[in-house]
Amino acid sequence: MIKIYVPLDTTSVSLGADEVVEEITLLAKQKNQEIQIVRNGSWGLFWLETLVEVEVNGERIAYGPIKEKDVIGLFDADFLNGGEHPLRVGDITKVPYLAKQTRLCFQRVGLVDPMCIDDYIKHRGFTALKKALFDTPKSIIKEMEHSGLRGRGGAAFPSYLKLQATKDAVADEKFVVCNFDEGDSGTFSDRMMGEGDPFMILEGMFLTALAVGANEGYIYLRSEYPIARKVLNNAIRLARKTGWLGKNIQNSGKDFDIHLRIGAGSYVCGEETALLNSLEGKRGTVRVKPPFPVHKGLFGKPTALFNVISLVSMVPIVEHGGKAYGKHGYGRSRGTCPFQLSGNIKYGGLVELPFGITVRDIIDDFGGGLAFSFDGARDLKLVQIGGPLGYHMSKNDLDNPLDYEHFKTLGGHIGHGGIIVMGHDASAKELAHFAFDFCALESCGTCTPCRIGSRRGAEMMEQVISGESVNENIILIKELCDTLTQTSLCALGGITAVPVLSLIKNFPNEFEDRYNKYVRR
Repeated sequence: MIKIYVPLDTTSVSLGADEVVEEITLLAKQKNQEIQIVRNGSWGLFWLETLVEVEVNGERIAYGPIKEKDVIGLFDADFLNGGEHPLRVGDITKVPYLAKQTRLCFQRVGLVDPMCIDDYIKHRGFTALKKALFDTPKSIIKEMEHSGLRGRGGAAFPSYLKLQATKDAVADEKFVVCNFDEGDSGTFSDRMMGEGDPFMILEGMFLTALAVGANEGYIYLRSEYPIARKVLNNAIRLARKTGWLGKNIQNSGKDFDIHLRIGAGSYVCGEETALLNSLEGKRGTVRVKPPFPVHKGLFGKPTALFNVISLVSMVPIVEHGGKAYGKHGYGRSRGTCPFQLSGNIKYGGLVELPFGITVRDIIDDFGGGLAFSFDGARDLKLVQIGGPLGYHMSKNDLDNPLDYEHFKTLGGHIGHGGIIVMGHDASAKELAHFAFDFCALESCGTCTPCRIGSRRGAEMMEQVISGESVNENIILIKELCDTLTQTSLCALGGITAVPVLSLIKNFPNEFEDRYNKYVRR
C-alpha cells in the first residue's frame, strides 16, 4: 500500500487540501491503486501548499503546490512511484528554506502523523519525559536555568524563575496552564504545533508539572482553531489510553492529566490573568498583580502558565541538556524562535532559527522579498515585528538582529515572533490609527487609560489623517502614549504606544502638516 501525506494544517486546508485528498482518493480507486492517506502537519513552506508527499522506497517525494485540478496530471506522471512532473519538489527537507533552519521545537511537524501516538514515539517522542519521570524537580529546573530559556511571549521572562517560584509556593494543589490563545496578527506557530505535533505540547506540560509539583493541567485554546481542537482532543484521548496521562503514568507513581478548554474569542485573554479568569468561568478581565499566578493563579492555587512554544522548548532541553540548547542563540536570547513570515512577501511561512539573525537576512534569504505591488514598484517600506502592537521598522533598520535585548533598546519587542512585511503602499498614519482602534476594540475595560485613552488616540489619529491640527495632535498623541505606557494595568494598553511611536519616529514626514493628506482607499 502506497502512503501519501497531505497536510491537515489550516493554511493547507484553506488552499484546497481537503479537495486534493478527495480527488486523489477518487482517482486511486478508479485506477485500482491501494493507497493510505496520512494527514500530517505542514512543513511551513506555505507557498508550496497544498504539498503532497508520496513514500517511495522509504523516501518521501514531494509535489507542490497542488490544486484539485492538478491531481489527474500527477497520476498521469506516475507520481505514486515518484514520477517526473513540473510540480515535483523532491525531498522537501533538502529545499533550502527548510534545510537552513534549526528545528528544535518543530523537529517533527510535517514529518509525523499528528493523530498517531505511535508515530510520535517512533520519532523520539516522550524521550525527555521518560528521563524526567525519575528525575528530581530541582534537576529539571536546573536544566532550564542552564538553557537560558525565556518565555516566548512579550515579557521574555526567564522560564526557570517561574518554575522555581511555582515549585516553592506552598499549597495543597498546583496547576499547569498552556496559553494557546494565539491572537496576534501574523502569528501561527502555536496553531502549527497544535495541528502538527500535539503530543509535544502534552509532553512539555507534563515536564512542567514534574518541575513544580502539579497533578493537573489545562490547555486554553482559542475558538478560531477548530482543527487544532480536533487534533488536541485526539492526542489527550490517546495519551490517556496508552498510559501517558492519568494515574501512575508508565508505572512511575506520578499522576498528571490535561483538560482542553475553548476560549470565547477575546484578544485580551492572551494576558495570563484574564486567561485564568476565563478558565474559571468568569469574564476575561485583567487582574491586579501582585499576587502573581505562580502564587495565586487558577482557582487561587499556584499556577505555572506558559504559552505553547515555551512549553515545547522544554522538551529538547530536558532531552539533550540545557547547555546544549543554550549553545544556540545570541547574547541573553538563547535557543531558537519560530519566526512567522507573512504580509507582502513571496515565501510566507514558518522559519525556526536561533536568535540573532538580522531582519534583512530572514526577509531576503527566506522570504524572497516583496511578492507584489499595486503600481509595479517593489520597494519594501516597513516591517512590523511582534504582533498588532509591535514595532514598525523602516527598510533602513533591517540590519537589526532579532533578539530580546536589542529590540528592547529600539522600544519594541519580538513577542510571538510574527514578522509582517509591507510595501510602499502602506500608510504610516493608517497603521497608527489601527493600533489605537485595535486597543479600543479589544480592551477588557478594567483600566481607564486603556479603555478611554485608546479611543481618544483613534479620534486624534483620524484628525491627523484628515489634516486637521496635525502638529498639535501629534504632541497630544505622544503624551497619551506616555500615559498608556506608564499607567495601563496590562500589556494591551501598555504597548499600544509601541507601533504608534515607532511609526512617528521612523516615518516623520507622514505626520507633518506639509505632507500631502492621505486619502483613504
